[in-house]
Amino acid sequence: MRDPDRPRLPDPRMIPPPTNFGWFGGDRPIARNEEPEPQDDPSDRFVRPFVVTAGRTTPLLDGLRIETLVHAPPAALSAPLQFEQRSVVQLCQKPHSIAEIGTALHVPVGVAKVIVSDLAAAGHVTVRDAPELSTAAIERIRDLVRAL
Repeated sequence: MRDPDRPRLPDPRMIPPPTNFGWFGGDRPIARNEEPEPQDDPSDRFVRPFVVTAGRTTPLLDGLRIETLVHAPPAALSAPLQFEQRSVVQLCQKPHSIAEIGTALHVPVGVAKVIVSDLAAAGHVTVRDAPELSTAAIERIRDLVRAL
């Protein structure tokens, strides 16, 4: 049983409260009618993938793989596109794979496939399979990796 005269200690399993908790924001007090300055939190800029793809999880085009190369003609830059689609068109002025597009947009590869398939269906980008590697090239890569 707890002694009522001793102060109650916080549970060590609890998450500690933030340092700018309450009326004080950082090193100076905040007046009651003053709004606290917004913090630049990276999680505030996060957009859920289903928002980008309008809830779709399957691309319009079948057969898109992570190594599929995507190229956009310069004329596609003037098309009225959404933010992610415009970023893909700007990036793909030189051919890039779908995996590279997903990395550049900070989205999963499945989301990148949906965006690319929408652009390809609208005629803003062209897609083509990456050239196949020969057995000799694959064996050489294997040997180089083993040498590491």
